[in-house]
Formats: sequence, structure tokens, C-alpha cells
Amino acid sequence: MAASTNSFLVGNQIPSFKPKPISISQSFLHLTKPPSTLNLTSPRPTKPLSIRCTSTTTIGSDPRVINFAAGPAALPENVLLKAQSELYNWRGSGMSVMEMSHRGKEFLSIIQKAESDLRSLLQIPSDYSVLFLQGGATTQFAALPLNLCQSDDPVDYVVTGSWGDKAFKEAQKYSNPKVVWSGKSDKYTKVPSFDALDQNPHAKYLHICANETIHGVEFKDYPVPKNPDGVLIADMSSNFCSKPVDVSKFGVIYAGAQKNVGPSGVTIVIIRKDLIGKARDVTPVMLDYKIHDENASLYNTPPCFGIYMCGLVFDDLLAQGGLEEVERKNQRKAKVLYDAIDGSGGFFRCPVEKSVRSLMNVPFTLEKSELEGEFIKEAAKEGMVQLKGHRSVGGMRASIYNAMPLAGVEKLVGFMKEFQARHA
Repeated sequence: MAASTNSFLVGNQIPSFKPKPISISQSFLHLTKPPSTLNLTSPRPTKPLSIRCTSTTTIGSDPRVINFAAGPAALPENVLLKAQSELYNWRGSGMSVMEMSHRGKEFLSIIQKAESDLRSLLQIPSDYSVLFLQGGATTQFAALPLNLCQSDDPVDYVVTGSWGDKAFKEAQKYSNPKVVWSGKSDKYTKVPSFDALDQNPHAKYLHICANETIHGVEFKDYPVPKNPDGVLIADMSSNFCSKPVDVSKFGVIYAGAQKNVGPSGVTIVIIRKDLIGKARDVTPVMLDYKIHDENASLYNTPPCFGIYMCGLVFDDLLAQGGLEEVERKNQRKAKVLYDAIDGSGGFFRCPVEKSVRSLMNVPFTLEKSELEGEFIKEAAKEGMVQLKGHRSVGGMRASIYNAMPLAGVEKLVGFMKEFQARHA
């Protein structure tokens, strides 16, 4: 679609901002004045500075691509527009969130509200701490054993996909882990019967990945540790805040934010307070839950803008009616897509056992695998991007997180049917 070149003028007055469609360049920004002509010592330019954008696409309402990326993933459009409107001057503070001191009253109000809203969404009990950390969920693979057990303590892992496997392998460096069940022989398409788990009755914890992003396998219920003093731990990165969860069933829930609740750079840990303060002496300070808990996630400079964005998402989820309503929407979207796959007569196939198919990540293949590249290419031409499956499994994958509208899934299904009509 053709787009016109737009100019943005930065003058002596900053007008009040109202969200509306804007044009953002797909190439570099070019100043119409050479840098040497700019008065950098003055708080305001002596002349308006024109920033010209070429090869533009309109953002703010239409058109935007339908982004099926697994993460970083699509964010709610109204959240993006809210952040856009507050970017230059956050709520009259005279500065952007990106410029704030993380110890100033402005940012403290942001992080405190984000935590409060998350507690409301998940109904987090008061005996649990909420930590906003960095390093991704992958860093927690090491932090968990360092905080919760000694090097020779047994711990159990259920491996239902690539991320559960990575967590187990990292735990081997810091504990005595055992895989009590693995779906590798079935190409990670199942979740085990909990009675089949060969748990160690002395294991300090039982670890699961609640939703495997790559393989599209999701726990619909959760196992109970065999050790009455053990705790259940879940990596919920790719289905965090997609449905209600009984937090009290878990000792620790952790999640990277970049799939359902914010941009990349924020990791959220929800941990029962009695599990804090048991880190080994060799635990790096940035992996010690006690340090972060005592400092209210402000031991060092946190990912301030990312936390702010998470807070906007939490507020949006509450406005939608909470996680019960969010789950209902997610179930409807997933049903539309899975029904199209199952109703294609084998032209499209989802390998995952139906009872544990993910509501968030839908992997599928073509009966004629040689057409998969063409499918992805043609979908992109129709504005549907990031449908290529993970490099380790191939095929296609549609990630339909909270921010994916039903209309986006319906457009994909319509394209799938049209593609099948041409190639069956």
C-alpha cells in the first residue's frame, strides 16, 4: 500500500497530545539541517527542526500487520497508544518514564501500581512476594536451585518441551535434578498423567513449564509434589495472565513478560515468602531473591520502561473484566484456529494431543511440506507475519496471545482456507 512522506516539526511549543494515527519511518531519520547548525546549548532550537520520514507505514489504527510472533509479541493497541501519549511528558511530571530516577516518587507510583494490579488479576495471596527482575526466564533456571536447595539436594523436572529441558540442564550445575517424565520420544506432543510421574519423595521441588512456546503443549491442571515439604514451580512465560491461576498451589511462578504482558526485558517472579532467604553463599547478589524482596525490586536500576508497560497491560486486563474474561476470549480464538486445522481434511495438521493443546501457541504443518515456504511468504503479503515455526521443529506456528484480536485469527483462517483451495 502506498504511503506518503510525512514531516514532524519540533517547534518552540509542545502541544497537548492526543493519540491518533502517525507515520513512522522504516528507514533512518534524516535531519534537514546539518548537525553543525543546531543550537545544542539552548533549551529550545532557534529554528524548527524538521525530521522527515520516508517509506512510511501508518500506525495507530490501520494498517498494522497481524503479528503472530512468539515473543517479543504483539501488545494491545490501546496500550501502545497510551504509552505514546505519555512518552514525552509522563502525566505532567515534565519527563519521560525513561528519564525518571527509579527511586523517585513518580516511578515508585508506577511500580507499586503495577504490583497492586497484578495482585488483583491473579489474586496473589499476601504471603507471596512479587519481584520485577531482569535476565529473562532463562536466568531463573539457575536462580531457582541456588535459592531453594543445596548442591546435592534432589529436585524433580517434568520435561514437556524445549524450555523444560533447558531448565533441567541448567539445574544440573547447581543441584541433583532428575527428569521424572519426558515427552521427547513423542516429539513433545503430550502432558503426562500425573500418576505416571516417578517423583522423588525427598525432592525439594517439582518443576514444570506450564506452556511450551515452541511445541504448543499446555498444562490444563497441575501436579502435586510427592514430598509434602516440596513445592511446585512453574515457568509460565508464554501463558502468564492468559487465564486465572490458583497461585497458592505453587511455591514459585516465574515468567518473561515479552509474550503476554509487556516488552522484553522484564522478568516477573511470584514467590512464597517462606522460601526467601535460603540462598547459598555462592549465589550472585543479582540472583538472590532476598536481596530483591528486601529492596522492593529496586536493589539496582530495574527495567523501568518495561515495568511501566507491564503496568499499562495489567490495567488493560482489569478493564477487560479480569482473567476470567481474558480466558474466555482466548478459548474462542484458539477454537477458531484449531477447528480450521482439524477440519482441513489433513491438509493442515497440528501434532499436539487435543487435550493439552495450547491456547497461546498453535504449531501446525502442511500435508505437502514443500508448500510451507510459500504459505509463509503469501501470508506475509497479506499482512500476517511471524508464522514460521521455531527453527528446531519447522512448520508454522501462530502465537495468539492476549493482544491478538479475534479478527486476526479469523483472517488467518480465511487465508488458510483460500490457500488450501488453490493447492489441495
